[in-house]
Amino acid sequence: MRTEKILVTGACGQIGTELVPALRAKYGRENVIASDRHLVTEDLVREGLYVKADVMNPVMLERVISHSGVTQVYHLAAVLSAKGESDPRGAWDLNMQSLLNVLEAARKRKNCRVFWPSSIAVFGPGSLPAACTQNSQLDPVTIYGISKLAGELWCRYYFENYGLDVRSIRYPGLISSTAPPGGGTTDYAVDIFHQALKKGHYTCFLKENTGLPMLYMPDAIRGTLELMATPREELTVRTAYNMAGMSFTPRELVAAIRTHLPELVVCYAPDHRQKIADSWPSSILDLEARHDWGWSPRYDMQRMVADMLQQLKEKKENMAEA
Repeated sequence: MRTEKILVTGACGQIGTELVPALRAKYGRENVIASDRHLVTEDLVREGLYVKADVMNPVMLERVISHSGVTQVYHLAAVLSAKGESDPRGAWDLNMQSLLNVLEAARKRKNCRVFWPSSIAVFGPGSLPAACTQNSQLDPVTIYGISKLAGELWCRYYFENYGLDVRSIRYPGLISSTAPPGGGTTDYAVDIFHQALKKGHYTCFLKENTGLPMLYMPDAIRGTLELMATPREELTVRTAYNMAGMSFTPRELVAAIRTHLPELVVCYAPDHRQKIADSWPSSILDLEARHDWGWSPRYDMQRMVADMLQQLKEKKENMAEA
């Protein structure tokens, strides 16, 4: 059994801040290299290896992968949905070119497995509005979704033409107690917890009845590691797997939070992100993920809400004591 050497790009982002510790716990902190072009967080340096690298620089990327003997790359660097609409060309360039740089570097390395996150943003008005299946029509309306759809096809291309073992998940909205909102359309479901504890009120940028698929980050991290550990021959999807957790509206989430914080006040002021949310399905089906690698979520909305509030309260208390 080979020793895995893992590179995580975009390690300071929403997924990376929780994925890197999970990978270090599984493979050893000496075998996981966190990488980002931004200023590093203290935890990433203190708990293991870190290298400042720009995935838009193919020479630098290839040098890191080759010199470190990397066997797995988790490529997380990306511009998210709502933020991407403010600079479509910049979002396309980063999301697309960085993926191509990673795929090329991994192809040259040989025997290097790649994980790349896709998104429910690949769906759109032509997709099924609810219970959206793996093979529903892909019809993205944002530059983020367009880049994710193109990325899925590039991943399949590199698998079919070069044998590169690329794996991907269409993440729904991700809810994390560790990372702050990062410019996504589903980020209300993160920010509302912070504002509820800090101010006791929140202004939601989506309508109260807007249903969207969501996933709690501990489930997302566990599912990602399970996918990457699955034998290659058992996988049937070489674009990106649907992976579902829960679906709810802002109104339903508010009601769940009020069982713990009954004084929470919420008002609704839909903005440009409402149009994006309206183009996405209210729920997705993940039969292929369940069949191929045994995916099953552990968190429903009620359990997620209780854990989010507990985690954020503990962080607040620890900061006060420091």
